[in-house]
Amino acid sequence: MSRKKLIITSTRLPVSVSKVNGRLHFSQSTGGLATGVSSVSKSRDSVWVGWPGISSDELTAKDKVEITKELKKYKCHPIFLSKGDVENYYSGYCNATIWPLFHYFTKMTAYEPVYWESYKKVNALFYKEIKQFINDDAQIWVHDYQLMLLPQLIRDKNKEALIGFFLHTPFPSFEIFRLLPERTEILKGLLGASLIGFHTYDYVSHFLTSVTRTVGYENNLGTIDVDGRFVQTDAFPIGIDYDKFAREPKKQKVKKLVKSFDVFDNHKKIILTVDRSDYSKGIPARLDAFELFLRQNPKYLDKVIMILLAVPSREDVGAYQELRETIEQKVSRINGHYSTVDWSPIVYRHQAVPFNELSALYSKADVMLVTPLRDGMNLVAKEYVATHHKSDGVLVLSEMAGVASELTEAIQVNPNDSQMVANAIVQALEMPTKEQKVRMKAMQERISDYTISRWADDYIQELES
Repeated sequence: MSRKKLIITSTRLPVSVSKVNGRLHFSQSTGGLATGVSSVSKSRDSVWVGWPGISSDELTAKDKVEITKELKKYKCHPIFLSKGDVENYYSGYCNATIWPLFHYFTKMTAYEPVYWESYKKVNALFYKEIKQFINDDAQIWVHDYQLMLLPQLIRDKNKEALIGFFLHTPFPSFEIFRLLPERTEILKGLLGASLIGFHTYDYVSHFLTSVTRTVGYENNLGTIDVDGRFVQTDAFPIGIDYDKFAREPKKQKVKKLVKSFDVFDNHKKIILTVDRSDYSKGIPARLDAFELFLRQNPKYLDKVIMILLAVPSREDVGAYQELRETIEQKVSRINGHYSTVDWSPIVYRHQAVPFNELSALYSKADVMLVTPLRDGMNLVAKEYVATHHKSDGVLVLSEMAGVASELTEAIQVNPNDSQMVANAIVQALEMPTKEQKVRMKAMQERISDYTISRWADDYIQELES
């Protein structure tokens, strides 16, 4: 692989900055994207440009200098966003317009001109900071829906630049995408890239259809002719750090943790569900299906426990506050109806959990219930599979998740069909151990081969070629 300069940019940096009692604190992310990108950036001259997660309104000029200097140690460079930027660009256009629309929640999509103006402003601000790092040998890798105008902003001033863009969400069908008032500007922004990557071929197909129907550019086998300049599109299903998840349950501290959990002491079957608390994840519908399962299968009363982990997300947004209330009301109603003196069907936690605790839960869960209404990929499903080194356990997976095209041995369901999900829970609980092992082994072989590092390497190699 060549060693050209690599410029990575995403809204958030892999290092977050906070201010406590007037002092700056830096914390490094261990997320999947940071892991994947590190595999291609550590051996070359690279820089990651993005927002460190703190409003510029809280910072002095001295703070900004200190942040810039400290982040340089992490091969990062900050972009400072004001509270107004965060509100209108990040919470506004990114998460109140693009996020719901791209996940097919059209009724929750807000179309506010002030959001769009802020989105344009911040994308331009990103280019202003990035351009200082661009040279003739630079490769620029832009990430996700928050920066869809950036490829063309770079292209306008750097005609020969090698620009990659990767979308980590679904790309919706044309009938959904056409609802976006700024659809033409968004597509033209993306088409500034040399290579546009998606998680699945369905998303590639939706994008190509939208390009043809909106701006009139045809494609040949995924290559778009943009007035004589060729733009390649392809699918790169993002993976996980497989070895990290496979190793963790074997550690002594995780084994001790498993023994310390009271919920594992009573020999009941464990159904685990782990999600960000987001309306796209389908948690209320999942609870309805679980309630139907309990009602139709009384033999499982006092024999199963659902552990529901809902990681807080965007709690300052009204729709997310309402979602949390809905989830907690359903949990309360189900537990109130079915609980006995020494058993409740649902253990609910609205919080993030440490990695070793999550690994312990993954490794002990008999059934993993992953039923988003729409998901770009969904790495929780892959994490569960990787953690089950004994090769048993059953994954029940929504066919609406991007990962469904890879994990074909899972029991796949329509998350909108409560009866289908309830039946799948029964099938999972009653599946013979031999069949569990065959299914799990096949999925493990597949995802252990295409890891997060290989995903990043493949993308950069295709960009270079």
